[in-house]
Amino acid sequence: MLNTAAIFAVGFLMRPLGGWLLGRHADRHGRKSALMLSVLMMCAGSLIIVLTPGHDRIGIAAPTLLVIARLLQGLSVGGEYGASATYLSEMASRAHSGFWSSFQYVTLIMGHLLALTVLLVLQKFLSEAELRDWGWRVPFAIGALAAIVTFILRRNMEETAAFTHQQDDPMQRRREGTLRELLQHRRAVLTVIGLTLGGTVAFYTYTTYMHKFLVNSAGFDRQTAALLNAGTLLLYMLIQPAVGALSDKIGRRPVLIAFGVLGSLLTVPILSQLQDVQTVTQAFWLILGALTIVSFYTAINAIIKAELFPVEVRALGVGLPYALTVALFGGTAEYVALWFKSHGMESGFYWYVTACIACSLMVYQIMPDTRSHSRMADD
Repeated sequence: MLNTAAIFAVGFLMRPLGGWLLGRHADRHGRKSALMLSVLMMCAGSLIIVLTPGHDRIGIAAPTLLVIARLLQGLSVGGEYGASATYLSEMASRAHSGFWSSFQYVTLIMGHLLALTVLLVLQKFLSEAELRDWGWRVPFAIGALAAIVTFILRRNMEETAAFTHQQDDPMQRRREGTLRELLQHRRAVLTVIGLTLGGTVAFYTYTTYMHKFLVNSAGFDRQTAALLNAGTLLLYMLIQPAVGALSDKIGRRPVLIAFGVLGSLLTVPILSQLQDVQTVTQAFWLILGALTIVSFYTAINAIIKAELFPVEVRALGVGLPYALTVALFGGTAEYVALWFKSHGMESGFYWYVTACIACSLMVYQIMPDTRSHSRMADD
């Protein structure tokens, strides 16, 4: 399991490169172009996984190709976040930008739910041997098909007015998507890193890692754990627009501080109770409570990052520091959790998550409220 988690984390190492390459591309050639490119790379990575022969046929080339595919997918996701966050933020009206940008995580969580649905269907109709033999390829085939459909949809999107207007200014075009220009906004870059740290660790703890936690630590069977995960994620998805709309009313900073305070105080109690939970109902409400707290970060983090940067480096500024932070902390959360567990110190991971959230809380307390100090007002 540690080795599997390590391969999962390897894909995250490509995210900063993807954030840089596709962020630069989005700032130079348009948000739409970058979004089309990112989904093509995801499709290619999924197809490699589907079509790669087993170790018994091609030897060491099999796991090598799988790692390459995972790296390609990491490159895609690294660029996808900055381009999509920028696109949604620039297309939304100023008065409801928090609400509309929250749909980035609505679609992200929907992807988690679809993946869990596929898992439950496969577990119902395939034996354990069939799953290990060929069934594990099915979700990647579905993902590749979904990527093709997404590419077709994205071809018909309109480019944002903010990017289009920028093309008329020769001075701005010379600064588009360059690291030199990004470094002129060091405070904004550091703010993105700081506000992402706690949020990404909490998000991956209660979504990606939670299924393993419920099986290995709480003692549930795999199907019950998957159903718990699916049920809580569904409600978590529906909460996002409500929190985004709340930030449009009261500001971004109070919402982030609510996540920081509640996450710092309640992470250890929630995870400790989950470890010793007795019933499915108790587990459901504990996970939902944790995800509700995480919503105060996930629903608005995209719009906050977009509001920190001017249009000529917005996609790069949103994508690159975010991808760096996710690679170092979000992608490794599962590995860190399993490492603590393998050394008989599982509660150490609970305090690790708490410390990460507390670090972000300090950033939330000193950063400006981007709703009223938005660089998007200059577009």
